[in-house]
Amino acid sequence: MGTEESKTLQKILDVGMKEFLDKGFKSASLRNIVKNAGVTTGAFYGYFSSKEALFAALVEQHAAAVMSKFMQAQEDFENLPEELQPEHMGIESTKCTQWMIDYIFDHYDAFKLIICKSEGTPYENFVHNMVEVEVESTYRFIDVLRSLGKETPDIDRQFCHIICSGMFNGIFEMIVHDMPRAFAHKYVRELQEFYTAGWSKIMGL
Repeated sequence: MGTEESKTLQKILDVGMKEFLDKGFKSASLRNIVKNAGVTTGAFYGYFSSKEALFAALVEQHAAAVMSKFMQAQEDFENLPEELQPEHMGIESTKCTQWMIDYIFDHYDAFKLIICKSEGTPYENFVHNMVEVEVESTYRFIDVLRSLGKETPDIDRQFCHIICSGMFNGIFEMIVHDMPRAFAHKYVRELQEFYTAGWSKIMGL
């Protein structure tokens, strides 16, 4: 890609970011993006196949980075010897979320799009997808506890989903409410301590 093409691409990305941040994906106007980027509609389609493709270009790399880190934390915990998992509950996830906070703040506009402006795109399910992974991980951990001889009670799946959903939606409130980075670190750490203590009580640890 030549210098002028690169400049045009960056202009479209910058204008698209502003349009999506101002109006959200559903209400964003491709006509406005084209106009404000100073390109023709035909030129736009030389770079992106649709408004959806432009939105994805702005967020996919960062959504994938955070989801990958989250999945790695899940795997790291589950790869621990079973007898060590109870004492590690919350440790790997706390390290992961603290990393996630810094990554999110380093790419804040992209995550503002994902969390607050993505209705009508696959990214509106970003938090929900994390919740589903956490629910499955929770039940695998319960199986481990039982294999270790702990009397862990049956936990209703819907109840488990509500708890996990509350935690993850709570974490991403830092973006909804535009919290400062330092406060977000403190807020999320305390939130996770609260949920870890709650799970410990429920699981009889």
